[in-house]
Amino acid sequence: MFKLIKNARVYSPKDLGIKDILICNDKIIDIENDIQFTHKELEIIDAKDKILVPGIIDQHIHITGGGGEGGFSSKVPEVMLSELVKSGVTTVVGLLGTDAVTRSVENLLSKAKALTEEGMTAYCLTGGYEYPSPTITGSVKKDITFIKEILGLKLAISDHRASNITKEEFERLVSDVRVSGMFSAKSSYLTLHMGDGSQRFSMINEILEETELPISHFRPTHVGRRMELFVEAMEFAKKGGIIDITACDNTNIVPVSELFKIIIKNKVPLENVTLSSDGRGSWSTYDEAGKLEEIGYSACDTIYQTIKKLTNQKILSFEDALALGTKNLGSALGLKGRGIIHKNAFADILILDDNLDLNSVLMNGQVMMKNKKVIVKGTYE
Repeated sequence: MFKLIKNARVYSPKDLGIKDILICNDKIIDIENDIQFTHKELEIIDAKDKILVPGIIDQHIHITGGGGEGGFSSKVPEVMLSELVKSGVTTVVGLLGTDAVTRSVENLLSKAKALTEEGMTAYCLTGGYEYPSPTITGSVKKDITFIKEILGLKLAISDHRASNITKEEFERLVSDVRVSGMFSAKSSYLTLHMGDGSQRFSMINEILEETELPISHFRPTHVGRRMELFVEAMEFAKKGGIIDITACDNTNIVPVSELFKIIIKNKVPLENVTLSSDGRGSWSTYDEAGKLEEIGYSACDTIYQTIKKLTNQKILSFEDALALGTKNLGSALGLKGRGIIHKNAFADILILDDNLDLNSVLMNGQVMMKNKKVIVKGTYE
């Protein structure tokens, strides 16, 4: 019922210094120096010489698996709970990839519910690469309004696997996403898979210029895959939009650390930048004729590994690097009490060794990993 973490160096992501943290059930109820508390159901966790940070929020992860572009055998298996625990991920937003034929939004929602039952916090998006968007209720607006786990919509643009949606159709989709978010009190957004095509941000920019739709509903991801795309993405972020960088190096034109050097040089506001793993999603290369040459899938720990790399290479401070996978996500997704260490926040906590290696994980106050050993696994693990 109660847990008391003692003597940790706490980052909220802001450095709070050495603190004790008192947890009751799934919430942080106090953060102070030397908390004195006794209870018959109190568990004390000694975190001396350890670093305590918020759990990672992964807003772009294929919890039911991605892939499939190379035939049925190229489908990626679904993620298991222990893989997420070992990746320091405490909250996920699952989504579909190219394949909305052998996979479905129903299947995706079911997996999100299963992960929540197993101890973590899981949401998902309706839709997929294609238009008209696959849904559960037959309506994007109804899916977001009535299904609590569904935060928004997925769509692919500027990609050879997309449906080549028209600007008018795109406008209507964003309008539906906006209004359904108002009905359901969600941030409601459109995750936009940005492909290799030449269209890039052109249609997004036209809609922003010609309509009253707020920039906050457009959430482009994979923006590091082409330099021309990345340049347009940085301009989008400077206008107040939120851009998402895939943390897996082999999906970007240059390593992620180099992308952030460019971001800093161009004075892009870091609060408008997020990291996601694209975990269990496939990456692929095609020849000039469009024939698949190679396919693989991304790991789920790349956000955590990128935060470490950006810190160790002194590209960003630990506070700024940490925010890319925690605070920035909680704010962008409207997940109150997630991605931060704060009184009354949810007890999603990572405890790190002084070299930033992951030592222990708490999800909603439950210890899932202790001293580098996963102690809570998925139902069939």
